[in-house]
Amino acid sequence: MANHKSALKRIRANNAKRLRNRYQAKTTRTFIKKLKATTDQAEAQELYKTVSSMLDRLAKKNIIHKNNAANNKSKLAKFVNGLAVAA
Repeated sequence: MANHKSALKRIRANNAKRLRNRYQAKTTRTFIKKLKATTDQAEAQELYKTVSSMLDRLAKKNIIHKNNAANNKSKLAKFVNGLAVAA
């Protein structure tokens, strides 16, 4: 167990940040699944804007790596553009 007051505070702060980061990452993954389940192109484009923004925010806060965000955005963009061709 930590012996210093500052160490105890750091433990509390880290736990709060960990929970916040997990919530944001999980919410983003849920939106990605929702986007992949979409068959309507117009709806997919609106969802893509939201998901893209969420991924950028996670990368900016170092919750996920920036290349991970870029790869996800690229794959999702390809998926959304493929809906237009299929329709």
